[in-house]
Amino acid sequence: MLKNKILLGVASLFIVLVFANANQKTRTEGDKIEWLTIEEAQALNKENPRTIFIDVYTNWCGWCKKMDKATFQNAEIVDFVKGKYYAVKLNAESKTEIVFNGQKMTEQQLARSMRVSGYPTIVMMDETLKNIQPVAGYKNPSQFKKMLTQYDAKK
Repeated sequence: MLKNKILLGVASLFIVLVFANANQKTRTEGDKIEWLTIEEAQALNKENPRTIFIDVYTNWCGWCKKMDKATFQNAEIVDFVKGKYYAVKLNAESKTEIVFNGQKMTEQQLARSMRVSGYPTIVMMDETLKNIQPVAGYKNPSQFKKMLTQYDAKK
């Protein structure tokens, strides 16, 4: 009797999990945001100018991790970003040297020069790499899409 209840419970759980996963869009390797370094974005921007958004984060930032999972893996956001923006990840505490606009600096120095003081911060940058607009705070998928759309409308 107890054995039957356990088997029934396991079978029910299995069915629930199967149906729950059936409704989720399957993510493939090519079906996600293509994150670039700032140097890669600059090189691509010379050939094909686009708006660049930089996700400025730290390794310890909980909201940054939430944004990575909830926003940057959202199918609608991935589709919206793909082919329209260059997406850059920048660790605000990294001492890794980079070259930005011909100047050598660390990722940390670049984040500070862009007036980033909290995390996560999305830095919007136009094709000239000169008009820089930091937008601080966690953004869910709809807020993030609205932010990108508003930035493009102002240009």
